[in-house]
Amino acid sequence: MATVIENEVKLDLSDVDHRVGKLVGGGQIRDPLAASDLRRWVMAMDYPNPVHWDPVFAANSTFGGLIAPQSIAVCMDYGHGCQPACVGKIEGSHLIFGGEEWWFYGARIRPGDHLTQERRFHDYKVTDTKFAGPTMFSRGDTLHRKQDGSLVAKARSTAIRYLKAEAERLGMYDAMLGTLKNWTPEELAEVDQVRHDWMMRYREGVSPRWEEVGVGDKLQRRVIGPHTKASFATEYRAFMFNIWGSFEWVAPEGVDDPWVNQDPGWAEGFGFDEEGALIDPRKRDGLYLGPSRGHVDDQKAGEVGMSRAYGYGATMQAWCTDYIAYWAGNDGLVRWIKSDFRGPAFEGDVTYFDAEVVEKREVTEWGVPLVRVQLSLSNQDGMVLVKSVADVELPLA
Repeated sequence: MATVIENEVKLDLSDVDHRVGKLVGGGQIRDPLAASDLRRWVMAMDYPNPVHWDPVFAANSTFGGLIAPQSIAVCMDYGHGCQPACVGKIEGSHLIFGGEEWWFYGARIRPGDHLTQERRFHDYKVTDTKFAGPTMFSRGDTLHRKQDGSLVAKARSTAIRYLKAEAERLGMYDAMLGTLKNWTPEELAEVDQVRHDWMMRYREGVSPRWEEVGVGDKLQRRVIGPHTKASFATEYRAFMFNIWGSFEWVAPEGVDDPWVNQDPGWAEGFGFDEEGALIDPRKRDGLYLGPSRGHVDDQKAGEVGMSRAYGYGATMQAWCTDYIAYWAGNDGLVRWIKSDFRGPAFEGDVTYFDAEVVEKREVTEWGVPLVRVQLSLSNQDGMVLVKSVADVELPLA
């Protein structure tokens, strides 16, 4: 709840402090990954790698059948992966993603696999921002395990929690965005060409050898967009937890007052109707009703300080991981990737990917040689949306 003392707006964190460091609960997906879930995911992420969707191509690959991209872990999680970072009730608040850090341990996911998650609220800090005044940056950790107990990945998500009314009052993006871009046929043709060239560049899955890669090497440029409400809805629908009845609430054992499915204090008009959802799927859909409404509704976007429809942090992270994994090929692996989100992908914009190799290390904490890649996502005006750094395992010659 916001309190005003001498015209100063503050966040009420009384329900947050005592939860730091504790295990938290949340939704667990009931069913294993189906091939249709996998295909829906890579379609929504605009990721063309045929080992993820084409059974004939995949059967003739080193995998011998369909394999999921590394980014699939967040698709098989609840709440776009930010559950352990959104802990404690803050009245009148909203949430956007601030960044993600992932460690991948080598276990690959195929259709038929089932993931479970162990979550912990890590820490938080409060900073005054131009976007929303007093803003909490909270971090939570998730361990992703397969049904046989093997560790797939660890994710550390950063949630940005702020007061809806203050972000709406400040309206930072109102002055920055301008009007929705009207793309000419020539501009769209150029965007389509960049997209097509990237799709074809790494399609065969051939991995560059560690010895052959050099500092300064640039990855093929990628583009996604122009983003639309349809593309945002498509991304949202690809997450397994957004299917009606697909998850159940699970509490961690031995934790007093565990955070599972309590009300985070969503601002009016952005909460779920849990009881109503037992009858009507729209009551917990997220787009029709719930905290994700602003992604496809300009009015609701303006109410949370975003000015117009905008994309998801979790899918931006998936884009980043997929982009580097596509370059790394079938014999490569993204071991670690850390991304800082500086702005969302807005409706009408495109997102360009530019990356280069900045370091090679033969002796590493993973016990294998690694290549470090720096990646930047920006829109057509050069506005930086994401800065990422990743360590990639490549095969030796």
